[in-house]
Amino acid sequence: MAQILVLDDVLDAGILIQRILQKKGHEVHVFHDEDEALRYVEKNQVDLAILDMNLRKMDGLDVLCEMQKSLPRLPAIMLTGLPKAEMAKQAFSLGAVAYCAKPIDKERLEERVAEALLEGADLPEQ
Repeated sequence: MAQILVLDDVLDAGILIQRILQKKGHEVHVFHDEDEALRYVEKNQVDLAILDMNLRKMDGLDVLCEMQKSLPRLPAIMLTGLPKAEMAKQAFSLGAVAYCAKPIDKERLEERVAEALLEGADLPEQ
């Protein structure tokens, strides 16, 4: 299945996402530090990033921009506890395939991941 990176400043939130997606057969790598997640992306193939918008050092949009330097076709799902229309618009303009409010339920997460992986597979080669 897919290689999925999860970055959330709350480690327990990332672990919960990991448990849900591992049951679907995905390999999920959880980070709560932006620098560690960025280093991972530089050296490893990632099929999907699930990024919290509000992190400790950077926001999720900045992290997505940095990750796309290594993986330009990387699809992302952005998560936020404080949804704002302007942030959603920015996320989609940067290539995010979904923008979801927290807490996201199990079924919705599974649906968004399946959709994001399909969309990512359909992106043209760069």
